[in-house]
Amino acid sequence: MPHRFISPRTTSPEELGAIVRIMGGANNIIVQGFDGVITEWSAGCENMYGWMRDEAVGKAVDDLLATQFPESIEEIHRQLRENNSWQGEITHRHKDGYEVYVASRCMVVNLSDGEAVIVQTNNDISDLKLAQSEVNAREAHLRSILATVPEAMIVINERGIVISFSTAAEKLFGIQADDICGRNISNLMPNPDRDAHDGYLSRYIRTGERRIIGYGRVVTGQRADGSKFPMELHVGETTANGERIFTGFVRDLTSRYKIEEDLRQAQKMEAVGQLTGGIAHDFNNLLTVISGNLEMIEAKLPEGPLSLLLREAQDAAGDGAKLTEQLLAFGRRQPLNPTLADLGQLVSGFSDLLRRTLGENIDLKTVIVGSNHNVLVDSSQLQNALLNIALNARDAMPRGGSLTTEIKRVYLDADYAKMYPQVRTGDFVLISVTDTGVGMSDEVKEHAFEPFFTTKDVGSGTGLGLSMVYGFVKQSGGHLQLYSEVGRGTTIRIYLPWVQAAAAKIEVPDTRSDSRDVLPGGAETVLVVEDDARVRRVAVARLSSMGYKVIEVGNAQAALEILAEDPTIALLFTDIVMPGGMTGDELAKEARVMRSDLKILFTSGYAEPGLGGREFATPGSWLRKPYTAKDLAVRVRELLD
Repeated sequence: MPHRFISPRTTSPEELGAIVRIMGGANNIIVQGFDGVITEWSAGCENMYGWMRDEAVGKAVDDLLATQFPESIEEIHRQLRENNSWQGEITHRHKDGYEVYVASRCMVVNLSDGEAVIVQTNNDISDLKLAQSEVNAREAHLRSILATVPEAMIVINERGIVISFSTAAEKLFGIQADDICGRNISNLMPNPDRDAHDGYLSRYIRTGERRIIGYGRVVTGQRADGSKFPMELHVGETTANGERIFTGFVRDLTSRYKIEEDLRQAQKMEAVGQLTGGIAHDFNNLLTVISGNLEMIEAKLPEGPLSLLLREAQDAAGDGAKLTEQLLAFGRRQPLNPTLADLGQLVSGFSDLLRRTLGENIDLKTVIVGSNHNVLVDSSQLQNALLNIALNARDAMPRGGSLTTEIKRVYLDADYAKMYPQVRTGDFVLISVTDTGVGMSDEVKEHAFEPFFTTKDVGSGTGLGLSMVYGFVKQSGGHLQLYSEVGRGTTIRIYLPWVQAAAAKIEVPDTRSDSRDVLPGGAETVLVVEDDARVRRVAVARLSSMGYKVIEVGNAQAALEILAEDPTIALLFTDIVMPGGMTGDELAKEARVMRSDLKILFTSGYAEPGLGGREFATPGSWLRKPYTAKDLAVRVRELLD
């Protein structure tokens, strides 16, 4: 604001000094020349700054008080010469060193001897500045809170008219503040709440009966586009200018409901996975008994019709073993052989097989974005998973269509992890498989990964395809997502952790062969620990036929007692999952304490010990049920030799 011109006053030095002495007790007056040297210093200034008159007079005021101006001293002097006055806020320093905030007013006074001086009156506004600073800090804090909290804020008057609508509320409801302010809050509600809202509000004002105000509750909101969403509403009440106003804080519950539903689904899948894994484990024990006895019978029979029947039964047992592999895959307990692989090269090489499998009426496309798509994965299991997805896509496109596989590097951030609690943040390689088929309904999507669930005709599928994919991806440390709409197709996204380098795992060659082969044997003592008596008898019979001295027990505690008594035991052959309070891996640890040179061979209907976190098991020191006699014979000799 420009300073208005004030006519300069004229007085004598004596009169000016008398005025300062008379009024200076209640006022803070400094008289200085244009050179800044102090000629008069009132008693008020002594109290305000701590400097006595004798200490101040003759000193340069700006040096004494370390003045901080809002503009240059030259500009202030120019205004004084042109307008004979200047006012503004400045900062001075007290004699004790602290700052004093001052509202200053300067006027030019012409003395009778022809000299012009500046009369400055100062008011200490430090307390006011402090109060303003606190108010500004609180306002800034409040603005920061309102800008960062996820809740939307809406203020209405006692007639239900919106008078304030925050930025978060604009985003949540999809409407600008200018478009809703001045209108009734019921426009943000679906019926029946929309029609009943004004009645709720007037009844509260009339009776004081609270239903929402002062309480938090879950209600339904309606966006500008008509879509509805669940929201948590908290309403507070106050009075401003004699009128009641109500402030509502709204939290969108859509993401929370989705997370809760995903968590329930994950818990259900985990429970079903444990159940199917347990069934597969018990089934593998049965297959071990069946195939083992068939194998021993076959070895003693001459070639003939009965041999053919036995081999057919063995083939059926083999099919049962493949079925349990799928169940173990869903239960995340299948044996994996993860090696370093570039998914771009792996899927590209697999495309020709998929093209032949899908037929000519399916347009197969593979898109690879970027390079260096390294992951640690069991390549054969991944190809099997992709084949299952592709076969499902083919069945969903009976008249043909398009199947597109895209591979690229992605980063899953904290926001994504909040939506999917089981997901960790980091770099992943994404395999996205999209078809143009009939799609899935919400009900089908909800059960798509459950074992034995299928939409195909009876006898057309086992319902284990997608469940196996789900279990394999989870066991590989990845994440699986399903997107589908009826009539628009389906997309399955597989996220696998990206790695820079890793050591390839040693592969154990397949040792399966005909039961009539000559099997390697020995004369060492083997301790067999197996809780299932039928499985134990098969193992004992096989080892005995190979020449070993066999000792059998049904639990880990009995095994420890025998190990303490018999130093001739060369190998411990133990099941991993056993009742009685001690598992096979715990037995192995105790046995190694007693006998550091003892060889240990594990067996299980689940996966290898290392995949369950049992790192003490070395490669080649385990057998997955069901196993053949040669599997057992070769593995025992590898350990003992």
